[in-house]
Amino acid sequence: MSTMASGSPEQRSKAPVGPLQRRWYSVPEVAEMLGYGPTKVRMMCISGDLRSLKDGGSRRILPAWVDEYVARRAAEAEEDWR
Repeated sequence: MSTMASGSPEQRSKAPVGPLQRRWYSVPEVAEMLGYGPTKVRMMCISGDLRSLKDGGSRRILPAWVDEYVARRAAEAEEDWR
């Protein structure tokens, strides 16, 4: 019998150490982060104000896209104060 088939501890892959990093967010998660309702976030995605992608029946938003939206809104607010 081969030791490879038995899966000796040296040959098994190890589980990642530390917390998993989020790759993308759902609409309700982004709504909570921004203090908006889910409907508003969906409308922002549909209108193109907030970048998103469709994954099956769900809309997903990358963390960088949330940061871009916040930075753009902050820049617009700065322009209004000048």
